[in-house]
Amino acid sequence: MQQTDEPTGLAKVLMPVPDPHPDVFDRQWPLRVADIDRTGRLRLDGAARYSQDIGQDQLREGGYQDVHPLWIVRRTMIDLIAPIEFQDMLRVRRWCSGTSSRWCEMRVRIDGKRGGGLIEAESFWININRETRGPSLLVEDFQAGLKRTTSVDRLRWKAYLKAGGREDAAEIHHYPVRFTDIDLFDHMNNSVYWTVVEDYLSSYPELLKAPLRVTLEHEAPVALADKLEIASHVHPAGSTDQFGPELVDRTVRTLTYLVGDEVKALAAIFPL
Repeated sequence: MQQTDEPTGLAKVLMPVPDPHPDVFDRQWPLRVADIDRTGRLRLDGAARYSQDIGQDQLREGGYQDVHPLWIVRRTMIDLIAPIEFQDMLRVRRWCSGTSSRWCEMRVRIDGKRGGGLIEAESFWININRETRGPSLLVEDFQAGLKRTTSVDRLRWKAYLKAGGREDAAEIHHYPVRFTDIDLFDHMNNSVYWTVVEDYLSSYPELLKAPLRVTLEHEAPVALADKLEIASHVHPAGSTDQFGPELVDRTVRTLTYLVGDEVKALAAIFPL
């Protein structure tokens, strides 16, 4: 369990898997070719998609798919501890690390069973009412199940990131939104935002050689017709106290997803 004296924000310590535990959802499947890069590494957008997939499986197998069918993700933090390589068998585990009446934080651990690769993730999920499309109360027995793996039962939303502007950006480039990127809510699916991160990292392959943390926060939906631009900023070590005292010794890179002057999402990238 997280303690109050542990780092918070971007430097937070992710809750370890409480294994064995009957309320840790545990599944296995092979790493597929569509989710790897040209070196054979499981991409971050693939890991984000797996985090969604196992969540849907957990809802369905728990009998809550019709009770709480609609969720949106507000933030996902992914730690690439060691790359997971093609043809590996994945063990994917999911459990609750914090909850409240309308939302929860869900941890996911992805292990490469053969090669020793490891990805850790945590997402802030909001339960959405089908009619109003606003946050909706979790039913009592569902919330009781979430609480069995965490002592955090008054989870609050707090943003970790602030937008960067065009005027001082290191780079700005257009990112096309495709028809196949659009999901049930008629906006760009969560996992597609991570393709932007992968596109950025392709120019900085050295970042993938060490354990890496990427945090992505969603501010507003991206629609099909939007002209999405990505503004990147590089904050050198010694200038990064804005991200918390634990990060002043390292470079933090940020991505701001912009449509006109509206901020759609934010990402931060730094070595662990």
